[in-house]
Amino acid sequence: MRSTDDICSRHLRIRGRVQGVGFRHFLTQHAQALGLGGWVRNLPDGSVEALICGPQASVAILLQRASEGPAWGRVDEVLVEDSQEQVPGFGRL
Repeated sequence: MRSTDDICSRHLRIRGRVQGVGFRHFLTQHAQALGLGGWVRNLPDGSVEALICGPQASVAILLQRASEGPAWGRVDEVLVEDSQEQVPGFGRL
């Protein structure tokens, strides 16, 4: 059983060539494989926004993958903020 101290939530804003390259699908697949909760969506300014929730170690792995992105994309910046929001399961908005 996991301690609730091990669970965290992070709000992400990813900038670069992250729309039209399968970035949301990429992030969703990795989040689901890691058993994380949250969501991901495109923003009008061309960036991608995401919320990821789960065990700190798994969240750290997804943060690393988000900074790399899919091979056909380009990540210039990932802004990360702590969040209090908890979302079970992971989906695209």
